[in-house]
Amino acid sequence: MACKKCPICGSKATKKNGKRAGIQRYFCQSCRQSFSSRRRPSRLRKRLFTAYFYEHQTLKALSRTYHKDREWIQRQIHSYEPPKTSPHPRPVTLVIDATFFGKRGEGFGVLVAKDILSGQLVAYRFIQTETLNEYAMLRQSLLDQGFIIQAVTVDGRRGLFGLFADLPVQMCHFHQQAILTRYLTRRPTYQASRDLKRIASYLGQTTPCRFRYMLEAWLQRHKDFYEEKTPDDSPRGWHYTHDRLRSAYRSLERNLPYLFTYKTHPHLGIANTTNTLDGGLFSPMKALLKIHRGIGDSMKKKLITDFLEKAMK
Repeated sequence: MACKKCPICGSKATKKNGKRAGIQRYFCQSCRQSFSSRRRPSRLRKRLFTAYFYEHQTLKALSRTYHKDREWIQRQIHSYEPPKTSPHPRPVTLVIDATFFGKRGEGFGVLVAKDILSGQLVAYRFIQTETLNEYAMLRQSLLDQGFIIQAVTVDGRRGLFGLFADLPVQMCHFHQQAILTRYLTRRPTYQASRDLKRIASYLGQTTPCRFRYMLEAWLQRHKDFYEEKTPDDSPRGWHYTHDRLRSAYRSLERNLPYLFTYKTHPHLGIANTTNTLDGGLFSPMKALLKIHRGIGDSMKKKLITDFLEKAMK
């Protein structure tokens, strides 16, 4: 027995009687009448949205399945609204990073905060540019919800260390390596550059004291090369010959207080990279969007919202 109350006679002596246009039909054994289950549009829209975007079913296939035309299927998909999730407030150790979609200056991005302890996404916000103000608003929204932020891992964007100055802050090792590569290239020509990149490769394997010692030893070994100057027509009359090498070294020296926070606060479970977002969340999300690259920004944001809300559960 289906125990579905008959809307005609009120009897519960009913049984399932097939489907019509994807809607369950019932047969009442008391009054011998057939009736349909009450429609639940939100559930149907969710099924269609999931089938189209996550299961890669075409509009044509969905049209055949639900016995509706493609325009109707498309309207249902576009009218779907992802349900909002409210994570439980608690102490969290965060990894925060942003990713962008579309052409530079024309698209949009999303700023995401993930609790590394539970592996759960706890907050996100759509952004146009990655500014300190966006990070500050994301942080404040978490505090307003009752979260206690214990520590944070960031990509080292200028000003972030100051924004989170009251917390243990970890500089992402991957982004630090990327900074060095930007200044020194992947295959440096000079020995000093190669030595500096090799020292940086030990970031995840050494201690703060040992790393500082290696940096100081590097500077002593290559001091003449580091300070080499070239005459020019500027008011000063010269410029540093290896300015990019100097910038690479200064980035390590400047970020050194934040490169080993995860080791000085082991009880907080701090991540030393943002890879849990870059590879664990952003990559599959962008792969999904690439499959549906023809959709507009509003639908793209809806798909991103649904994807992120699933990660918050």
